[in-house]
Order: sequence, then structure tokens, then C-alpha cells
Amino acid sequence: MNAVAHQIPTTVTDRQTAHLSANRLHLHEGPIDLVIGAEGSPDAVSEAYWRAAKRFDGLLTSLVGELATLRMPISDKPSEVFGPVAKRMIAAVRPHVGHFITPMAAVAGAVADEICAAMSTVDEVRKIYVNDGGDIAFHLGTGESLAVGLVPVLVDAQVGGSVEISSDMSVRGIATSGMDGRSFSFGIADAVTVLASSAASADAAATLIANAIDAAHPAIERVPASSLDPDSDLGDRLVTVERGSLPLETINGALSQGEEFARRLLKRRVINAAFLSCEGHIRTVDDNYTNTIETFLS
Repeated sequence: MNAVAHQIPTTVTDRQTAHLSANRLHLHEGPIDLVIGAEGSPDAVSEAYWRAAKRFDGLLTSLVGELATLRMPISDKPSEVFGPVAKRMIAAVRPHVGHFITPMAAVAGAVADEICAAMSTVDEVRKIYVNDGGDIAFHLGTGESLAVGLVPVLVDAQVGGSVEISSDMSVRGIATSGMDGRSFSFGIADAVTVLASSAASADAAATLIANAIDAAHPAIERVPASSLDPDSDLGDRLVTVERGSLPLETINGALSQGEEFARRLLKRRVINAAFLSCEGHIRTVDDNYTNTIETFLS
């Protein structure tokens, strides 16, 4: 996400590692906060967690060293970065050249992807998920599936449905963006959740779709991003800080803009599905997730 809460600081804070209930692993450093789960033999899970912790060591420091490039809007010119997470971020936003987006829009998903990849090389691990503040990367062995909750209003963080991903699908990442999430948004969406081939790709796409759900109305208050965070990669661009009650036609118009943008991404196979929410109104964009849509709307 183009984020404030997930903006990388210029100094690195103390790193924390802890084991949580239900045999989960918690890794934390600076703005990165990972909750990790794995299933498999006890030895395999233990090894996977060890690899996650080992890969996490130094990850934030590496990103800090490339901040100047990662905060620049993506363009047709090659972006020279060296770290594997930075490269994932660049790759995730590259399909969106022509729109304003920086690699920071994919930082949470890219971190999740990197840790998941480090763990997935362990034999006998059937299932892995790496949750970076709601942006989730996962690995599924043959015949495995994973159910993920969907939140229609980020500020409430109440699950309003679920999506089940199986190993035969190409989806390996999910991310959510919106005006009340961890990030600044140009739009007025309560939540946009995207399924994609990686968490980084889902992260970047969710940001742009949420930006596209927009309208001009006196009830919408915006301020320069820089006034809220001088280090924001969004600079002086206006971001939404408040949305009052809107007419139904305004809401529908905003959602239609987001839906159209999402359908273009779906047609280009940048995403697999998207769920759009604004003031209790839901739009879905997908070709093969009928059961998912019914679950979300129920």
C-alpha cells in the first residue's frame, strides 16, 4: 500500500520474535508485524519457522538502504534495486506504469511473499500463511486450502464473509486497502480486497482500485499527505481523511469507477478477483469465484 503506517523509517528499531498460541510465530521490527502459521510435521514446521526468522533478520535494514528508489513513482525507466524484497515491490507495481504508484504500495505484500518463499522450501510443510497486517501470502500443498476472512469496513475490522483458496487456484496472495486502513488513500472506499498471484501484486492493485473509488462532494474532506506525514511517498497529493454521508448516486458512481478499473486489471490477468465496499454497498469483480461472492454477500 502507499502507506503511512507501513512507511519504512530511516532507522531500524529492535527486532522481536515470539511464539503465539496455536503454534504461530510472531516477527516484528519497526513497521513490519508478521503473524505466521504453518502446518506439517513438527520438525518441518520448526524448520520453516527457523527459516522465516533467519530471512527476517536484516530485511528491514536492506529496505531502508533502498528507500530513495522505492519512494519514487514507477515509470518506464528501469528501477535499480538490489534486495529481493525491493525487487518484488518493483515487479508488483510495474504493470501499473501510467498510473501514479510507488513501489511502497507493495511493501507489506512483498515482505509477506519473501518470508513465505523462504519457508516453502521445507519439505513436509503442507500449508503456510504469512500475514503482514492483513496483507497475506500463502503456500498450499496439493489438496490443501485456506479460508481468509473478508472485511467490508476497515475501520471496524469486522469479518463480513470469507474466501476459500485451494491449491488448484493460481491465487497466492490477498490484500486490502481503503480510506481507513493503514495507508493513505485518494479514494473513499471502506475496503477493497484483491486476490492475486502474490501478496505484493494484490497489495499494489488494491491500492489503485481503492484510489479509483472516488467522487467530488462537499462531504469528502482531503488534505495533503505531507501534512499528515512529511515522509510520505505521496508528497503533497490530496488524501481522504473524512467522508460524510453521500447520496446513493455518488456512491454508485464511485463504485462503478473502481469496478471498471478492477475489470481492466482482471482482463489483463493482473488480479484474480476484487471485492469493493463503500457505505454498505458491495461490488464484486471476478470470473470464477461465484461461491466466494455468495459467501461475502450473505
